[in-house]
Amino acid sequence: MDVLILRHGQSEWNAQGKWQGQADPPLTELGEQQAASAAQQLLHIGENFDAIVSSDLKRAHHTAEIIALLLGGGKVTVHSEFRERAAGIWQGLTRSEIEASWPNAIEEQRWPEGYEPDDSIISRVMPGLVRLAQNNKRVLLVGHAGLIRALDRVTNAPQAAITNHLSGRWYELRDELTPGSVADFSVQTPDHDLE
Repeated sequence: MDVLILRHGQSEWNAQGKWQGQADPPLTELGEQQAASAAQQLLHIGENFDAIVSSDLKRAHHTAEIIALLLGGGKVTVHSEFRERAAGIWQGLTRSEIEASWPNAIEEQRWPEGYEPDDSIISRVMPGLVRLAQNNKRVLLVGHAGLIRALDRVTNAPQAAITNHLSGRWYELRDELTPGSVADFSVQTPDHDLE
């Protein structure tokens, strides 16, 4: 299976600079426009998918619904295993609020209690991908930056900043997950929140 995993469109908390984790704010109007633009770009280059799936969080699910509608009206299936990582007590805080209470913690990767590590993300995401591969050859998955970063690290992918909404990476799932090229269907300046 070839799977394109894209980050969702801008959410209300992205616009406010807040770390979301598994909080569930909706897309902004810009986020909806970003999803529509990505769909148009996918149509323009002739991408076809056997399935379009998403995280169960509103920002990813709504992004996927907009794309699916514009690509021909296919149904989006929702999977909780593709949610963003838990951000612990940083959820809902801005980067400056985190820096004020935990100086240099982000840069030094000193994560707070409740912050979900990569191995936990991989243990829930990989079985979901394997299930998708049983019936599909080509899948679009709308998820989250933290999920893509975790997959990149576990597959030793070349570093790619997933700071733009509707950016992500192609992966190939055969006997194992292999990273492919970076994809970027964004239309605005980077959003510098980490997760």
